[in-house]
Amino acid sequence: MTATQKTTDWNHRHLLDVDDFTPEEFELVFATADAMSEILSRPIKKVPALRGQTVVNLFYENSTRTRASFEIAAKNLSADVLNVTSTASSITKGESLIDTLKTLEALGANIIVMRHNFSGAPYLATKHSKANIINAGDGWHAHPTQALLDLYTIRKHKGSLAGLKAVIVGDVRHSRVAHSNIWGMTRLGMEVTVCGPPTLMPYGLENPGSNFPKVRVENQVEKAIEGADLVMALRLQRERQQGGLLPSVREYVQRYQVTSERLKKAAKDVLVMHPGPVNEDIELATESAYGERSVINEQVSNGVAIRMAILYLLSGRQGEL
Repeated sequence: MTATQKTTDWNHRHLLDVDDFTPEEFELVFATADAMSEILSRPIKKVPALRGQTVVNLFYENSTRTRASFEIAAKNLSADVLNVTSTASSITKGESLIDTLKTLEALGANIIVMRHNFSGAPYLATKHSKANIINAGDGWHAHPTQALLDLYTIRKHKGSLAGLKAVIVGDVRHSRVAHSNIWGMTRLGMEVTVCGPPTLMPYGLENPGSNFPKVRVENQVEKAIEGADLVMALRLQRERQQGGLLPSVREYVQRYQVTSERLKKAAKDVLVMHPGPVNEDIELATESAYGERSVINEQVSNGVAIRMAILYLLSGRQGEL
């Protein structure tokens, strides 16, 4: 596969969300990820595609999977990698986001992978940095590479995504993962059901004129899961209970935990997914999280290939992989 073949139709300077992706652009990312998966299957998992480029992981929130995945992806492409966290930098001295971006630009950053606790921060970054910006999660807003790796995982198991029934269970209102997945899933023709306590459901999904005509809200998990091709549980954050949005974790478990018994109502080849980290025996029963239908570890593995693909496409580099 040549870079010329794969970058012809790529028109994005940054990756902020997937809400502006066309189906063809999704397929371009997936096809590029297929090539990256082949590289990852080799004894030596490294190619010189990003040699001479500097990738900075700028994280204002804690992360294990996303930051490690981006670091491994960049190193597999032979990029130089710098990790910057808010707790171990001048950010603790009051340095602003814009000042930090200017400093990183002066140090030679070509691509900045950014996670921030405020929604919209990566959009601000694009106005104050010449580097390519990748949104690695901003507040409650978006997490585009997680959505891409989730969709890629589904595609590897199911082939075409059009017409598949997806169920997202949990705190959809506050989940950037859910928001990006809903954009991607509906854009690719999937039917999406969101399920959880009414206090944790987003406003206006089923209103006339909604941007998501293929999304329905269901408060009973048994009804939601019926006939589902995939069930994605979301991490339940304890602060939701402290904020009065949940009576108790025990009640959530009784009403919304994805159990093997409830999964019997889904399609026989249902996929069980979770963006991680999993609160075991809360969102997912143990037998669901580690059962034969679980693809949670595959999601983590596919994340490296997807992030390699995004770094490669944003770099605009030409040549053989």
